[in-house]
Amino acid sequence: MDKNQCSIKSYNSPILHGSLNTALRIINQNLSLRLCPLLYFKASFFLFTPRQNYFFIAKEQKKKKRRNLAYLSSKIQDFSFSSLLLFCLVAKKKLCESKMGFSRKEYEFLSEIGLSSSNLGCFVNGTWKGSGPVVSTVNPANNQKIAEVRESSIQDYEEGVQACSEAAKMWMQVPAPKRGEIVRQIGDALRTKLQQLGRLVSLEMGKILPEGIGEVQEIIDMCDFAVALSRQLNGSIIPSERPNHMMLEMWNPLGIVGVITAFNFPCAVLGWNACIALVCGNCVVWKGAPTTPLVTIAMTKIVAGVLEKNNLPGAIFTSLCGGVEIGEAMAKDRRIPLVSFTGSSKVGLKVQQTVNERYGKCLLELSGNNAIVIMDDADIQLAVCSVLFAAVGTAGQRCTTCRRLLLHESIYQTVLDQLLDVYKQVKIGDPLEKGTLLGPLHTSSSRENFEKGIEIIKSQGGKILTGGDLIESEGNFVQPTIVEISPIADVVKEELFAPVLYVMKFKTLKEAIEINNSVPQGLSSSIFTRKPEVIFKWIGPQGSDCGIVNVNMPTNGAEIGGAFGGEKATGGGREAGSDCWKQYMRRSTCTINYGNELPLAQGVNFG
Repeated sequence: MDKNQCSIKSYNSPILHGSLNTALRIINQNLSLRLCPLLYFKASFFLFTPRQNYFFIAKEQKKKKRRNLAYLSSKIQDFSFSSLLLFCLVAKKKLCESKMGFSRKEYEFLSEIGLSSSNLGCFVNGTWKGSGPVVSTVNPANNQKIAEVRESSIQDYEEGVQACSEAAKMWMQVPAPKRGEIVRQIGDALRTKLQQLGRLVSLEMGKILPEGIGEVQEIIDMCDFAVALSRQLNGSIIPSERPNHMMLEMWNPLGIVGVITAFNFPCAVLGWNACIALVCGNCVVWKGAPTTPLVTIAMTKIVAGVLEKNNLPGAIFTSLCGGVEIGEAMAKDRRIPLVSFTGSSKVGLKVQQTVNERYGKCLLELSGNNAIVIMDDADIQLAVCSVLFAAVGTAGQRCTTCRRLLLHESIYQTVLDQLLDVYKQVKIGDPLEKGTLLGPLHTSSSRENFEKGIEIIKSQGGKILTGGDLIESEGNFVQPTIVEISPIADVVKEELFAPVLYVMKFKTLKEAIEINNSVPQGLSSSIFTRKPEVIFKWIGPQGSDCGIVNVNMPTNGAEIGGAFGGEKATGGGREAGSDCWKQYMRRSTCTINYGNELPLAQGVNFG
C-alpha cells in the first residue's frame, strides 16, 4: 500500500462487514491523504465491538510538523459511518491545502492579492473562467505546490478575442489623455500592492525579494511613463510642394495587441507593452508564462478592478493562462495586428514566421549573449561589483545577464582573483530571505540544462574555476560558475540560461570588439574604461553591435525611458523607449487639397 494512503486495521471486529469495506476502499482510492515527502500521516480506523464506534486516529510521522495539522484530533470518537466519510473528505481538502502555501503563515499575503488554493486562469469579457486543464504552480526554492490554476482552452481564447475586438471599437474612441488616466489608476493600484506582488514574483519565479519588488516597481514606472506619453501622441504637418495642399501624418490605434511574456520577468514585460498599448487606444490580449500563472492572475485582477471601477468593459484587457496552443493561436490570428513576444530566439523565429505568413507585425525581444569588456585602465572594484550583479543576478536568468567576461591580458589575473573571491561570498538560498543574492533556477528542467551545459563546456575545453555543480536540496539550486574558455568554442555562442560566466583574454580594443560581436545575439554589452577615445569607439559605428551599449555599467538593469531590445538573433524589437508608442499604432499619410485645382506632384502633367 502507498505510504500516503489510509491504512485499515480491523482488530478482529465481528461487525466489519461489506458496506464498511466498500466505504473504506472508496476512501483509500479517492480520498487518500497525499502529502509532500517531508510530511505524511497514516490514518487508521479502529472498530470496537461493544460500542460499535469508529475511532479515527491520525499519527504524525514527524513530530515537528504537528502544528500544520492541529485541526486533526488525535482521537475522535462516536463517528457514524456518514460522519466518517464526511470527516475524511474535509481532512483530505485540509491536508491538500496544507501542502500548498495558503496554510503557511509566510504565504498569508497571497490572499491579499486575490489568490487562493484553486484559481481560474482565464479573464475573458470581464469574467473569470477557465475550461482548460488544471495545473499546479510550484515554489522553485523547494518544489512544493503553491496553488492550482485552471488554464484557458482554445474556446476561451476565441471568446476572449471576439469580446476584445468589440471592446476595441469603443476604447479607441476614448481620448488619449482619458486612456492615460486609466493607466495612471492602474499604476496607483499597483503601488498599494507593491510588497505583496513583489513577494509573489519572488515566490513563484525564484528571483530574490529586492528584484521581485523592483520588477513590480518597473511596471509602476512604466504606467507613469505611459501617462505622460498619452498627451504626446503627436502626428506631423508636412509642407506640400503643391499649392493649396497640406500633408499630415496621423497615428491611429491598431485595435488589439497580443502580448506573450516569459517567466523571468512575469509582469514587467507586460507593463512595457500593455501600458503603452492601452494609452495608444488598443485592447490587450495577454498570455503570461505557463509556469508563473499566479503572477498573471494577480496582475490581471488589479487591472480588472480599475476597469470595473471606471465602468469600462473588462474585455479591454483579456488574460489567458495557458501553454503553447494559446500562443500559436495568437500568432495565427488575423484579428491581432501586433504580437509582442519575449522568449528564446528559437521560439521567437517560429512566432515571427507564423505572424509574417498573415502579414502581421511582430515585436521580438529574444535571447542575449552579453559581454563585459574590462580595459587595462578600468576601475577594477567598480567592474568586479558590476560583473557580480550582471552574472549572478536573477540566477543568470535575464536576457541581459553577462555571459562573457573579456579581460585585458595585463589585468586578467588581478580581476579574476577578485571575482573568485566575491563569488565565494555569495549567499545562496531562499529568495524571500533577507541577504540572499542567488535564488534557485526557475524549474527542475533548468537545473538539468545547467548540468548538461557544464558537461558540454568541459568537453569543449572549458576549465571550471569555481562552481559547476548542483546544490543538493529540495529546490532548483546550482552553484554560480566561472569558466575559463576560448572565445571561439561553440558553447560560447549559445545562451545557457544559468549563472555561468565565460572568462577570456584579449590584447587590443579591436580584438575585444571582434569577440563581443562574434556571437549570433546582439542584446547588451558594456565596457569599463576611463578613456574618452575608447568610449566613443565602443559606442560608435565600429564598436559594439548590440542594442544596448553601456559604459562602466553592468549589462543588465535597464531603465524606463531608454529603448530596450537588440539586434541579430535578439529579434530587433524595441520596447519602453521614447518613441516606443509608434509600434503600437498605424501611421497614415493624409494629403488634403483645400483648393479648386489638381496639381500633381513632381510637376507631372496628365492631359
